[in-house]
Amino acid sequence: MSEANPMQGVIPYLAMAGRAGEACEFYAQAFGATEMGRMPVPDDETRLMHAQVKINDGCLMMTDHGGEAATPSTSFGHLQLVVGDGRAWWDRALAAGCQVLAPYERQFWGDDWGLLQDPFGLRWAILQTGSQD
Repeated sequence: MSEANPMQGVIPYLAMAGRAGEACEFYAQAFGATEMGRMPVPDDETRLMHAQVKINDGCLMMTDHGGEAATPSTSFGHLQLVVGDGRAWWDRALAAGCQVLAPYERQFWGDDWGLLQDPFGLRWAILQTGSQD
């Protein structure tokens, strides 16, 4: 079986208000992200024109473009991670500094699910389908 290609499907591309590098590091700690690359702004190497991480075999792209006034928006909903070990993912994200918006627990539809918010204002759902007790 070949490795999943994270560069397919829909890839969220987020304006991080000057915090893309910090976000890459946080997502490694909170969600086990692996960095796929960074491209600094040519005339300001402290800012990132592009950053990319891989989380759960999917890709997340970010930029510092948009200036300090830009903030990530939670009005779009959330980023959902469907994983086989939801409690471990949940606990790691909490330990890294995410805040609980909806507790991770068995839902009426039969899956375990919870909603977190990271320090950048983005919402993340952890979902384990058909989870075992």
